[in-house]
Amino acid sequence: MLSILLLLMFPLIILAMVWVFLYVVFYLQGSYTTPDGEVVSQFDMSIVWHEFLAVLPWVVGAVAVWFTIAYFFNASMIRSATGARPLTRNENMRVYNIVENLTMTCGMDMPQIYVVDDPQLNAFASGIDKKSYAVTLTTGLINLLDDNELAGVVGHELTHIRNRDTRLLITSIIFVGIISTIMSMTVRLMYSMMWSAGSSRSRDGNNAGGAIIVLLIGLVCSAIAYFFGLLTRFAISRKREYMADAGGAELCGDPLALASALRKISCDPGLGQVKRDDIAQLYIVHPQGIKAGFMSFFNSLFSTHPDTAKRIEILEQF
Repeated sequence: MLSILLLLMFPLIILAMVWVFLYVVFYLQGSYTTPDGEVVSQFDMSIVWHEFLAVLPWVVGAVAVWFTIAYFFNASMIRSATGARPLTRNENMRVYNIVENLTMTCGMDMPQIYVVDDPQLNAFASGIDKKSYAVTLTTGLINLLDDNELAGVVGHELTHIRNRDTRLLITSIIFVGIISTIMSMTVRLMYSMMWSAGSSRSRDGNNAGGAIIVLLIGLVCSAIAYFFGLLTRFAISRKREYMADAGGAELCGDPLALASALRKISCDPGLGQVKRDDIAQLYIVHPQGIKAGFMSFFNSLFSTHPDTAKRIEILEQF
């Protein structure tokens, strides 16, 4: 229930960002300074609501189209980004049998199995429905872990699928991506207009300056929305990782095997050719999630995964 409430915050954050932007713009436009230096405000809140309701269908429509495309094509996007390829029974009967046995144990449909040719250690689940559910493993992980450890990792990923975590996380990733793109577009427009204003001596300089101020307001609103969007996404991800650890330990019947696997993965996590943090959020161990130090508090606040050492400690107490 908490995860659903957190997920509902994403569209609310986007709409709030639009409303605050309109509020600040019209507030500044409705204010002027008298010759005595007194600031007089002629701000009218009804104008803000009128304009907000006017742009609301366009905002909702654009977000809906973007979300629909990303939602239904996420599987092919992830495969393309990671270079994952299908793994058949004939290619690796060991891995296929481990996945098949665990799915039979919990009574779920067999997901697709993908492998990434990478010496680093990691695994992740993806997909939004039975047709697209998949478990992806790196060759480094397959070669280093023994059968019990590999079963623990696969059990962890199958639990993500059973709990519909992949659908939830992909949804959160898309919304944060929308806000991030808005920020990037605003920064580029600001840079372009500042360059034009600086190189032009025409009478349009004041208009360009006003437009830059409006874009600056938009950038600040987007940054605030992005910050809260990240916090929401991270809260969802951390909660789900603990649940997947517990489910994976129960499914494979050996919590210590999963703890051992996490310990090995934490020594060399990640996918060498993948630099996208949104995809790294799906990994069983985030490459940056094992770092500590002076900024450990902020690392934990903005980490998509719980501390790996803490996850291992909990598993060893089962």
